[in-house]
Formats: sequence, C-alpha cells, structure tokens
Amino acid sequence: MSVQCDVTAKKAAGEKMSIFERFLSVWVFLCIIAGILAGQGAPGLFQAIGRMEIAQVNLPVGLLIWVMIIPMLVKVDFGALHEVRQHVRGIGVTLFVNWLVKPFSMALLAALFIGHLFRPLLPPGQIDSYIAGLILLAAAPCTAMVFVWSRLTNGDPLFTLSQVALNDTIMVFAFAPIVGLLLGLSSITVPWATLLTSVVLYIVIPVIIAQLWRRGLLRHGPDTFDAAMAKIGPWSILALLLTLVLLFAFQGAEIIKQPLVIVLLAVPILVQVFFNATLAYGLNRALGETHNIACPSALIGASNFFELAVAAAISLFGFNSGAALATVVGVLIEVPVMLLAVKLVTATKGWYERADGVKAHG
Repeated sequence: MSVQCDVTAKKAAGEKMSIFERFLSVWVFLCIIAGILAGQGAPGLFQAIGRMEIAQVNLPVGLLIWVMIIPMLVKVDFGALHEVRQHVRGIGVTLFVNWLVKPFSMALLAALFIGHLFRPLLPPGQIDSYIAGLILLAAAPCTAMVFVWSRLTNGDPLFTLSQVALNDTIMVFAFAPIVGLLLGLSSITVPWATLLTSVVLYIVIPVIIAQLWRRGLLRHGPDTFDAAMAKIGPWSILALLLTLVLLFAFQGAEIIKQPLVIVLLAVPILVQVFFNATLAYGLNRALGETHNIACPSALIGASNFFELAVAAAISLFGFNSGAALATVVGVLIEVPVMLLAVKLVTATKGWYERADGVKAHG
C-alpha cells in the first residue's frame, strides 16, 4: 500500500462529524430563512449578484462551488484504486447500485411522485425542472461524507477509500452522459454545452486542483496533511451555506407561496435513499461480503454528492429554477436520513452475519 493511500485510510478511519456536519440540517434551515428574508429585504442587491456572469456561469456562485468541492476532493486518494481487487464483490455491488440503479430509479420515482401523484399540488411550470433536479441529485455518488458514515458503522476504511476513488473516476466520464440520457428520457431539453461545461468546471478542474494540492501537502508529511485538512474542512460547509443563502434569496417568493413544495420533493428522495441502501446491503449479504464492507457499500449508494448536484442545477437551470430547489431539499435531509440509515445497518449486524458464508469481522 502506498504512503498516500495509508495516510488517507488512517484519516478516513478516524473521520468525525464536525459541528457543521452534525447540525447541517439546522444550518440549512437557518440559511433558508436568512436567504428568504435577505431576498425580500434587498432584491436589488441579489439581482445585481445574479447578473455577474461570464458564459452563463455566475462568478460568485462558481467561486463558492469550487470552495465547496475542492477540499472534499483533496481527501480522495486515487492511488487506492489498486485496492479495488481486494473486495471485488463489494465493489461490484457499489458500482451496480450507484451507476445502474440509482440514477434510473430516481428518474422513475421523480416521474411517479412529481410528474403524476403530486402534480396537482405543485406549480405546473416547474414540474420538469423539479424532476431534472432530482435526477442531478442521484447522478453522482457521495464523495466526502461517506467517510463519516463508514466510520460510524465501523466500515473498512480501505474499502471505503477505494470505492470513493473508483466512483469519482467514473463520475468524470459518466456524469454528463447519464444526466443527458435521463433528462432526454424525461422529455427535458438537455443544454449539452452547459452540461459539458459544468462537468469541466465542477468535476475535472476541481479534481486536478485537489490532487495537485494533495500531493503538495503529502510531500511535507502526514502531519502537514492532517493539519491542512483540519483547517480547510469547514470551508466546504461554509461555502455551501453561503450558496444556499443566495439561492433562497432568489427562490424566496416561490417558497413563501408554496411551502409544501419542499415536503413533496423530499418524498422521492427518502424512498430512493432507503431503497438503494437496502438493495446494496442485501446484495452484499447474498454475495457473502463481511458487514464492514456491506455498510460503506450500502451508504455510498444511499447518499449523494449534493454539492455537485447544486452546482450543476444552478448552472443548467439557474437560481430561480425548480431544479436548484430540488437539489437543496436533498441537502436539507441528508444528515438526519443518513444517520438513520447508519443506525439501521448497525442495528442489523447480528441478522446480517447469520447469513451462510458471511463471517463476523474483528
């Protein structure tokens, strides 16, 4: 195992939830209130911010999104890809659920709940945009927070690291085609030029910057790396919260008119989280993987790279879109829902390990 991989595995194994992460839903709710009040109180200011664009990219938001995403990608060690062969079954389940089930199941759930069951309760002009936002939310698997979920379930840190590295590698190439395909199947116009620009701006360039930064830190030793991660860790959440204030400053009037929208958008997200987690957990058990592999495999399938989803939704459809709002609902419920999923997979360890061929670990 490489020195870089060893450092990251130890870091992942000791990952703890910061105060920002633990109460993320509270901060998101407060940002919703602050954004709505600010938007109503100073509409001219936020209209001016909205006009600060180059090639349809809003400069303040673009900067905030880089600050959101890059610190998380610094944690990812692509050198861990060689560890994939150690747990072929668990990795196979992870890839199957993340890339062949998750985006497509969300497209179906969005069409069912938003396109049909809840249609009479939602603004008719935003239906397609809500569906697009939900698809974007499901199209990229979680990157950083999965280290936290894995630690809370005593998941294997090297397996967690290798599945994150592999998923992020696939995401560079698969995110745009999957989003384009599912938006097309949902009869939503695909702005391909903007979509590809978003992939370059919010996946490719941040990955390159993060990995160069990572290598530079590791040249000075693991202590320097750990100290830097402790400092830059809160940047992601703070940038996310500032982005949400801006978003809700634009969305405020619609939210006041339709507060039920947030609750309705949460339904397909909740169904999808528990469906994917259960599917991955059950498949790992059926294939004979150990519990400490099944847990991170199930949890990465249940959680989302919501920072990327928010960025892509704003780039593709704008601040005022239903797509942007739908991705923010994913942020709002991420922590409490994932903590519940963690509790469920931990509580069922005894049941899991009673399966033939599944052995208890450590």
